[in-house]
Parts: sequence; structure tokens; C-alpha cells
Amino acid sequence: MYCCMLRSFHIKGKNLIQLTRASFSQNPQSWDTSSKLFSCTAYHCTHSPVSGSLWQLLTHRTNQPAASSRCMSSTVRRRRLPSAFPVIDGEFHPVHRHVYEANLRNSLICQQKYLEHKEKVMKGGGENAIARHTLRNRKVLVRDRLRMLLDDEDYLELSPFAGLGLPYGDIPSAGCLTGIGKINGLWCMFIANDATVKGGTAYPITVKKQLRAQVVAMQNRLPSVYLVDSGGAFLPLQSEIFPDSNHGGRTFFNEAVMSAMKIPQVAVVCGSCTAGGAYVPTMSEEAVIVHGIGTIFLGGPPLVKAATGEEVSPEDLGGARLHSEVSGCVDHFASAENEAYEYTRNIISTLNYELPEEDSAQVEEPLYNVDDLMGLAPHCYNHSMDVRLVVSRLTDGSRFQEFKARYGTPLLTGFARIEGHQVGIVANNGELTYEASLKGSHFVQLCDQRDIPLIFLQNTAPEPAHTFSQTKAESNTNRLKAQGSMMSAVACASVPKITVVIGGCHGGDSYAMCGRAFDPNFLFLWPNARVSILAPGHSDAFVQNEEEITQINEMLEEESSAFFSTGRLWDDGLLLPQDTRKVLSKCLKIIKQQEYQLSREKMRTPFLRL
Repeated sequence: MYCCMLRSFHIKGKNLIQLTRASFSQNPQSWDTSSKLFSCTAYHCTHSPVSGSLWQLLTHRTNQPAASSRCMSSTVRRRRLPSAFPVIDGEFHPVHRHVYEANLRNSLICQQKYLEHKEKVMKGGGENAIARHTLRNRKVLVRDRLRMLLDDEDYLELSPFAGLGLPYGDIPSAGCLTGIGKINGLWCMFIANDATVKGGTAYPITVKKQLRAQVVAMQNRLPSVYLVDSGGAFLPLQSEIFPDSNHGGRTFFNEAVMSAMKIPQVAVVCGSCTAGGAYVPTMSEEAVIVHGIGTIFLGGPPLVKAATGEEVSPEDLGGARLHSEVSGCVDHFASAENEAYEYTRNIISTLNYELPEEDSAQVEEPLYNVDDLMGLAPHCYNHSMDVRLVVSRLTDGSRFQEFKARYGTPLLTGFARIEGHQVGIVANNGELTYEASLKGSHFVQLCDQRDIPLIFLQNTAPEPAHTFSQTKAESNTNRLKAQGSMMSAVACASVPKITVVIGGCHGGDSYAMCGRAFDPNFLFLWPNARVSILAPGHSDAFVQNEEEITQINEMLEEESSAFFSTGRLWDDGLLLPQDTRKVLSKCLKIIKQQEYQLSREKMRTPFLRL
């Protein structure tokens, strides 16, 4: 049997194609590899008296290094098709000036509250806890640790306000910092305990935040670094930390699954790893421990004394020398914290990634000022302006190729670019009607077909549609079926999805617009956003008693706040409207990085330590 091979290669500035015939046996592995040089793509020609010639694209893997099978991508610079998108009109109409000004006043109030929350979480556990952490325990503060670990401070912090305003008190940043930053040019997830907050004790919100970080890492295939400095679970709330499927034990389950997915994980023991925290470094692929401050044990010296009467020091029980020289639980011994983070950076440099060169092409900025978004963030649903004004301040050159512009107009759909990344945009521009839902379903499936990431700008109606007549009932039934179709399209779309709640997030419409339950890669809120089953002031159609109406509206007013939501980790953080374009661009770069990992094809058993 014979094989015809088309070879493309590059010599002296010319692209040449050669048709070669090679023989092989019935075993497809036994290719005649006498002339494999420069081969990138092969086409298989099977000769048969019945079928003639049938050409099929082969994806056969040879014994050549992986780089040789990508020689074209490394020698020929790829580029996107040129953008021919029209410029979208982003001018304000004078008639809307009073709405803009009302929105701006509300946004300034929200921004002030945002800055107050930011100042609060930056203080960690407070002055006394910081002094004890740095002076008595001789440890580095968590944000200083990140400065030593990451390339720069331009990282994406996730849910920084989580843990504020909870029934059991304020837990600044939920007791740990999570986010995505660059280490040696590679985007990595970090999960860093802040021991100044409650001594590093894990609360239910701490566990929830760590699990969310692991989910983001799995969705986007991000190498993960754990900076472990934990005192174990807060026992009075053990029923909310230990027993259920998405409680503390899920952390270790996720570590095993991530290893099987070939997502690298590195742990730095820069403090106490007690009880459940001891499993984090022992289940990571590589672990570094800091001498003098890093310890790993299930039960500390007080527990040993209570059980056996023996007095033992933390260092002898589970210190750096013990675990690096005797138990083998860690792989690298660091005499100081800065050395530990240098080890970690070196470990990350061993990962099998081939990053593209930095693109020096000039990014086209929007034609309209992004600061205008402060006045476009709706104070309430009745203060919503045309969402095209928002889109025109997010996209490159304010360009937008609208899809089905004359159909289902309460939903805006179309293609755009954000700092060079092509995206599909789905944005509320009114109630999600029957036609709008069908349009949304069509567009989401179209983007899924073309592998284009989706961005949802969510501002849903404050209450469900009412049924006042038989005609209205029939209309609502059709709307319900169409919304179900859009929900299915969103749920089953395999492309990355990013949701930004720019106004209301209410009722079933929010599901169709890729709410939290539909697992977007990232979900952010503007500080003016409202998240609740009903918007405040809209409960009178469902409750008849005046006293109950007042009570429910007061509850909705408090619980629908974006700050209430982010404190409970129903999102990945608040972002100021003027920062939206920058954050979306960063998220798209993070999502795209998984394409550069060279060894991710097959599932493998979890990495097993000694």
C-alpha cells in the first residue's frame, strides 16, 4: 500500500510544496520516515479499484518532537482576518442628559463605597495582627509575598470583597487572596492565605473562595500556586466547612482532578499547615517549604502534649528539615521566603508551554471616553439607556458588526474586538421577549460553531411578565419556550463565556444571559448592579398585604446590593465601569493561554507523591 504526502516547507523566503510517495505496512505506526524533514501536514491517499482516490487529513503523530509538527506555526506568523466592522453610534442625545446625570450621581456614591471596601480589605486583620505576623512570627505579609512571586502587580484579583458583611462577622478577603498573575510570563492562579485575618483560620467563606479559584483554574487550565499559611478550620462553624460535597474536602478532590487534567500545581509552605491544610502541599506536584516558619502536621504540639504528655517543638514535629530530609513530603528547602518564591518561579519555568511573542501591533482604542460608562450604569431599570452606548465604549475603534439588527431588538447581538480579541456580544436592551430569545439562541450557537468567546452584558427586567388576558398568556408561553431554548444554547455552548452585570440580574432572564448558575468563566458586577429574584419595589404584584410588601421590599433593597452579593461570593468581584474593557481584555488573554500548553491531550491518573 502507498501513501501520498504533501509537504510544505520554507527555503530562502519561498514556500514550497512537495508530493512524495512513501510505503507503509498495514500497521499505521510503521511509516517509512526516510524523509520526514520539514513535514507538517500529511494527506492519506488510499487506492482501491472501487473507490478510486480518497484524500483524508491525517493527524498521525510521529516520534518527532512536538515542535517539528508545528513548524509552520513557528515560521509563519498567523494573523486574524482584517476587521471590516462598522463604527457604532455612541453619541448622547440631549433628551437623555437628565438620565445620564442621575446615573452618574449614583455611580459616584457606589464608587465611594467601593473605595471604602478596598481600603478595609487592604488592612487585612488589622494593625495588631499585622505586627504579630511580621515582628513576632517573622513572616512576610501576603501582598508582599505576591510581589516577590509575580512578575508585576498587574494581576487580576478575584472577589477581593468576599467575606464582608457576613452573619458571623467581617472576614476581610475571606481570609485568603485569590487571583491570576504572571510568573515568568505565564498566567497562573494563586491562592494565598492571609494569616493576619483570624490567624489564618478557615471560615466557610474561605473554603468557598478557594474552591471557586480552583474551578476557574480548571475551566481555563491555569497552573496554580498555593501559598499555604493556615491554622485549619474554625471549629464553631464546622458544620458549614466539613461535611458536604462542596465543603473543605472538595479542595483535595479538585487537586487530584487538576493533576489528572495535567494542570500543574505548586505549593509554598510559608507558615502553618495544620489539619486539613496539611494535604494541600502533599497533593501538589511540587512543594517548597520555608525553614523556621513552615510546618506541616495534622495535629500541632498542643495536641501532642494533650494526647501523650510529650512536649515537642513545631520544627521537630513537622518543620522544614523533617519534611525535606526525612519524610520527603516537600521537594525544596528554602532558608528564607524570598528564596522560596525564587524556587517557585524556577519551577514554573519548567512547565511545558510555548508562549507566542508579544504582539507589538497597535490596539485601536474606543472612539468614546470610557469614563462615560459611569453615567451609563443604570441607577435602576427605568434609567437604562441604549446599550449600544456601553458597547461603543468597550470595543476596538467603537466597531460592532450587529447580528439580526431588525429582529428581536430588545437584545443586542453582534461581533466586535476587544484589544484584538474577537468576541460575540450579547447585551440586554429591554425585556427578553420571544423574538429576542430566539435571536439570542441563534447567535450563541453561531459563536459556538465558530469558536468565538461570548461576552454577556446583563441588565434584565426587574420582574417577570404578568398575565392579564388569554392573549397575554399565549404570548408568555411562547416567550417561556424561547427562553428555554436560549438557556439550552448558553448552557451547552463550549466556548468561553464572560458575564458582566451592568444593571439588573433578576429572575429567569438572568439565566438565559449566562448568570452564575450557568458557569461563565468569569462573572463580574458593576457596583450599581442589583442581584435578586425581583428588583426592589416590585413585590406588590405577588404579595397583597401592605406590611408584607414593605418588609419584602426592604429585604430586597438590602440583599440585592452588589456589595451584599460580592460579600457572599456570588460573583468574581466588583469592577468599576471604566475598568471593564481592561478587565475583559485580561480575561480573554488568560482564557487563550491554554492553547499554548504543549502536553494537554490526554487524561492521566493523578500525580502520586512518595
